[in-house]
Amino acid sequence: MTIVTYEDPFLKQLAHAMPIEIGAADLRGKRVGLVVVDPVQGFCDFGALSDPRSMAPMVTAIDALARRLLDRAGAPRVLVFRDAHTPGVPEPPYPPHCERGTGEELVTPRLRWLADAPATTVLDKDCINGFVGAIGRAGENRFVDWAQSGALDALVVTGDCTDICVLDFVVTTLSARNHGLLGRLGPVVVYTPGVATYDLGDPVGLGLPELIRHPAAPFHHAALAMMARRGAVLADRVEV
Repeated sequence: MTIVTYEDPFLKQLAHAMPIEIGAADLRGKRVGLVVVDPVQGFCDFGALSDPRSMAPMVTAIDALARRLLDRAGAPRVLVFRDAHTPGVPEPPYPPHCERGTGEELVTPRLRWLADAPATTVLDKDCINGFVGAIGRAGENRFVDWAQSGALDALVVTGDCTDICVLDFVVTTLSARNHGLLGRLGPVVVYTPGVATYDLGDPVGLGLPELIRHPAAPFHHAALAMMARRGAVLADRVEV
């Protein structure tokens, strides 16, 4: 395990206050589920909440990990969440995004093969938290059903944004696991090269309020720290 350090003085201070360790997750011999949170065009390519520069390395890492996992014997089950909103129905505090019919709700081209793969289940969600978004009108939870039916031993989580949809999903899933809702599920692994958040360093220059400033690096680090403190495993390598 390696403790994360930075050269930037502010990030160095943040890492001192909120230290995190990242290492390898040994999942050999386990039934693994891969979750990809919101790899959609509205965040990765175009739209009001998109940040292609910040998301590109994440997409590359997810692509490589998914291909490696799916090539192995006993390939994992895959679940892809897609942010997909009904036009005209707001999601405060965010502007309209990923509305159905705009193309923003579609998976980014580089990962579309994964969404279409036979091992993959695609779940559309209309809120930040995919665990909540998976609840149907009759009270069923499609994520819980997916995890239980796969008899999963471990979960690997990737996607965006680290401090928003990924964070909410991971901490809720950890509580659900500890509450006995997810069968024999053990480690919930956050694959750090495969998660990212957006960068908005100068909102005032764009005519936006200062309070929505969102520098990617500190928000990303803080979210990883919070997930780890809730029981998630942070890993930059996954051994299967």
